Amino acid sequence: MSQLFEKILIANRGEIALRVIRACSEMGIRSVAVHSTADADAMHVRMADESVCIGPATSGQSYLSKAAIISACEITGAQAVHPGYGFLSENASFAQALEDHGITFIGPSAEHIRIMGDKITAKETAKGLGIPVVPGSDGGVPDFETALKVAEQIGYPVIIKATAGGGGRGRQVAKSADELEIAFRTARSEAKAAFGNDEVYIEKYLQKPRHIEVQVFGDGKGQAVHLGERDCSLQRRHQKVFEEAPGPCITPRMRAEIGEICAQAVARINYIGAGTIEFLYEEGRFYFIEMNTRLQVEHPVTETIFGVDLVQEQIRVAAGLPLSFVQRDLEINGHAIEVRINAERLPNFTPCPGKVKVFHAPGGLGVRMDSALYGGYSIPPYYDSLIGKLIVHGRDRPEALARLKRALGELIIDGVETTVPLFHALLAEPDIQAGDYNIHWLEKWLEAQTGG
Repeated sequence: MSQLFEKILIANRGEIALRVIRACSEMGIRSVAVHSTADADAMHVRMADESVCIGPATSGQSYLSKAAIISACEITGAQAVHPGYGFLSENASFAQALEDHGITFIGPSAEHIRIMGDKITAKETAKGLGIPVVPGSDGGVPDFETALKVAEQIGYPVIIKATAGGGGRGRQVAKSADELEIAFRTARSEAKAAFGNDEVYIEKYLQKPRHIEVQVFGDGKGQAVHLGERDCSLQRRHQKVFEEAPGPCITPRMRAEIGEICAQAVARINYIGAGTIEFLYEEGRFYFIEMNTRLQVEHPVTETIFGVDLVQEQIRVAAGLPLSFVQRDLEINGHAIEVRINAERLPNFTPCPGKVKVFHAPGGLGVRMDSALYGGYSIPPYYDSLIGKLIVHGRDRPEALARLKRALGELIIDGVETTVPLFHALLAEPDIQAGDYNIHWLEKWLEAQTGG
């Protein structure tokens, strides 16, 4: 009979580390925080049962140091590691190293992380599992002549993407054969500079798609469920800023169909834990982009509408326990929205670290604030600028929007500049109120605001 872990180490920082600590506390599991020298006074260090300093301020010498984290596990006797998101959460060699040391990685197998971490392999795997994909090349495109043939087969416009890509680098769009050669060579050059790998592939370029992602969860033993979808179309430079569930444009029938396809796919490969299958959605059709083999930043909107704790579920299945729910148990209740609040100076979104003089989180019915801020805390300049996630829940989308507006008005973060004014402005836009937007909407809106 499998039993829960006695002690879990959280290989992360900030709000996600605090989120995992809370889940552990409710399950009666002791938590171990790790931190850099810059994070000695961080909230996750204060809230954990134990803490270990694992290195200097730079993430490469601390939060990304596999040896330091494994040593911290051995020092504290932690039986498992929860990676959160970012840092080592999708690092196959880290997952394998933990397994080699007899420590459980709270996430999928190293093999599944590796398969889904390569864009081409992931697309081939998804296609083989019956997940709809964007028309494009079969693997990497070695030269321009091949690129030209592929583009003519699938039709313009096309997008050239780096195989090892991420963060929008190594991507170029060609709207005609005349534009293809420059776009192809530029994408390869960018890919080489950014990732040390100039391999690219080609896909049909969708012109006004939405970004829809399906939350899946497997027990590693052939059972899996889906927890609906999230619409994450409001993005800046391929970074999500506003997420909601359920998606405003997705019907119950579409949800059931794509959800079942995704759940069956991960069940077939005995996937374990949380995963997100991301799609571009246009004119009633879904096209696979990638799979994230970890907990998403925006997981709270799914938790809110389904009334489940995804982190606790991750811990349960990693310990060998069965899922605590089956598909028929999962019914959507209302609507949820999350906005990502960054310590950034508008309109250029430049990082704005510094000392938080006053922090007051909003409250009331249907309001959740995931943040590791506190009055007097100094936001360090070494890490991601995300300082909080404001999540609201309503009986329907209009109520959720009204609640978000009210909660943003209550939120006080004094001492540093934040992206809160952006969300006040967005909520006044008719397109946002109507849920009528796509992945290009926010960048076009921002350009219009700045005249750039």
